[in-house]
Amino acid sequence: MLDAKFVLENLESVQNRLAARGPRISLEEFVRVSREKKDVLKKVEDLRAEKNRASEEVSRLKKAGQDASSLIVDMRKVGDAIAGLEERLKAFEEELKATLLNIPNIPHGSVPAGRGPEDNKEVRRHGVRPEFGFKPQAHWDVGENLGILDFERAAKITGSRFTVYFGAGAQLERALISFMIDLHTRERGFTEVLPPFIANAESLTGTGNLPKFKEDLFKLEGFDWYLIPTAEVPLTNIYRNEILDGAVLPIRFVAYTPCFRSEAGSYGKDVRGLIRQHQFNKVEMMIFSRPESSFDELEYMTASAEEVLKRLGLHRRVVLLCAGDMGFASAKTYDLEVWMPSRDGFMEISSCSNCADFQARRSNIRFRREPKAKPEFVHTLNGSGLAVGRTVSAILENYQQADGSVGVPEALRPYMNGLERISALRK
Repeated sequence: MLDAKFVLENLESVQNRLAARGPRISLEEFVRVSREKKDVLKKVEDLRAEKNRASEEVSRLKKAGQDASSLIVDMRKVGDAIAGLEERLKAFEEELKATLLNIPNIPHGSVPAGRGPEDNKEVRRHGVRPEFGFKPQAHWDVGENLGILDFERAAKITGSRFTVYFGAGAQLERALISFMIDLHTRERGFTEVLPPFIANAESLTGTGNLPKFKEDLFKLEGFDWYLIPTAEVPLTNIYRNEILDGAVLPIRFVAYTPCFRSEAGSYGKDVRGLIRQHQFNKVEMMIFSRPESSFDELEYMTASAEEVLKRLGLHRRVVLLCAGDMGFASAKTYDLEVWMPSRDGFMEISSCSNCADFQARRSNIRFRREPKAKPEFVHTLNGSGLAVGRTVSAILENYQQADGSVGVPEALRPYMNGLERISALRK
């Protein structure tokens, strides 16, 4: 959530920077409500001053033994008028908050202008693109032919966009989770967390998923609870409504969780395979930072995600998203993309974002630089480290062999009992 005072004091600048996200973002409603609230507040202050003057006059009349009854009646009327206006002020406060909750974050100055993926900027690329002496198959064909992925039976159990993993497929998914968590905790200084997989509405409002993106969530019937769309939600809300000791910052968390998304609005996109599922596993990084170092932390987080792809030997690139392609809560985002032979192109596998104080303001997460210093909002960062199903798909495509088997990346072999090659599963 943006700082209302900052927006009003820098209205033209904020509007111009938000316009980089798209022409449909407007501050008109926010400005209208703010002005109406200001007018009512002025009336309340004037009436309070009038009431105070009348109170002093009543006191003077009583001391002089004179009749003050008519003035007392007038004071009560003024008091009633103040009470009515204060109710209007409360309504304006709620309306202002509701309006601010639907306004996205302001893009950082280093974010390029643009409307969509075609305007994103490639920052760097590493690794070697694999060469095949045969036509590479899509990962869903590789997995189904090996008998380790079954989309048809998953659809029978639940519906479309679900998967059943068998044998080495399930083992590969589990190995990736352990490998990623170990890398982030042992080498990159993150603390492992196992959070709830269900969150309440307040938590999802804090991260920016509610109220604007309610249709993307699965709500539990009869409860004010939702299945989490990402571990970013519970990790961010660990410190909701708390004041942290600045000496402990940055705090770096990493968590494995299943994630659940309705994928509303994605009809027809990546309908086959593991790319866009209703349920998927993800390893998520989360950082709470001082404001002055948060963009350095973004570079560190992105490098941590990149290291996973490096260890897996996958051709990848880092892309800086333009303003129009960034997420709602982000001030700056890097996407990590991995090479997919079946597409003859790259696919997003991680997104690392600095949300600045946007989520912290919504969640009321603050810190003190000194014990008695005024609390300030922290900066929050989140990033995939990585999306596990997408990593499985990348391995199946990039390590596929002419005989239909799939090589196991060397970094994963200790997590798979030394397995070097995934062959067809005998059922």
